[in-house]
Amino acid sequence: MTAGEGTDYDVAVVGGGPAGCSTAVFAARYGLETVVFDRGRSSLRRCGYLENFLGFPAGIDVETFYGLIHDHVEEAGAELRPDLVERVERIERVGDDGEGNDGAGGFRLEPQEGEPTSADRVVAATRYGAGYLRPLDEGSMFVPDDHGEEGEERFDRDCPADDGTTPIDGLYVATPAGDAGAQAVVAAGRGARVARTVIADARRDRGYPEALSEHWDWVRRESELTAEWADRDRWREHFDDRLPDDSDASDERLRELREREIDRRLDAYLPDEEIDRRATRGHRRLLRHVDDDAILEAAHEIEARGSVDGAS
Repeated sequence: MTAGEGTDYDVAVVGGGPAGCSTAVFAARYGLETVVFDRGRSSLRRCGYLENFLGFPAGIDVETFYGLIHDHVEEAGAELRPDLVERVERIERVGDDGEGNDGAGGFRLEPQEGEPTSADRVVAATRYGAGYLRPLDEGSMFVPDDHGEEGEERFDRDCPADDGTTPIDGLYVATPAGDAGAQAVVAAGRGARVARTVIADARRDRGYPEALSEHWDWVRRESELTAEWADRDRWREHFDDRLPDDSDASDERLRELREREIDRRLDAYLPDEEIDRRATRGHRRLLRHVDDDAILEAAHEIEARGSVDGAS
């Protein structure tokens, strides 16, 4: 997929912590052109050691964790830019763009050091401070700060809905939002939730009917693909049964979307050998983030056990 007319990216994520990276992984894996801005100031870096993120039984140091999530972002196909976004503003179209769209045409992001860029959608994923969103405020995102100086305002954490949407079309908030960023694992889940909203909105914009706008990012074993669902015509029937009677899309466009969706779903079923290949690759990729001395020590222990087993 390519970014919208006149914009550089489909999605720009401001913040490269757990919430922002999770958002970016889901969006990029779907095929949305995604960029993440991260200046390394995430609130998680105030944590001495991460001990409650699922999947790390003995915990994990914050720097290694950051290396893992940033590696995942790039592996998914998103771009990672080490820069601080200072301002986000609307891009307005002048008149009709030839496709019946006029008015808002995405967002312009001005970073501290690099060149400005643009995106169809923006996800705010910075836990502390959201001043860069002030140019977008229409009186709905900032409220008086009871703990600040007179006249000061703060971002209203109750502004975004549960799915991350805001009163500004195309702007989503992963953090700050209530307690969603208080724990890294919760923040990551929040980012995934917001990403699913972004993807569903993008699918609607591209013609998918409401009933088919939701998207799940999963893979299954090919052996689970039963005879019924291995039949492409069965998927066509499944798609057509969910089409509304009053769809604005042409029959040709709906057929195109249907076949694309069937391809996507069938590609999610993997043979055992591909699953094994991915598992091996995944383990080796993790080793890039493990201390070399720890790897060597483990190798010596494995070798020693092998010698003892061989002798016995």
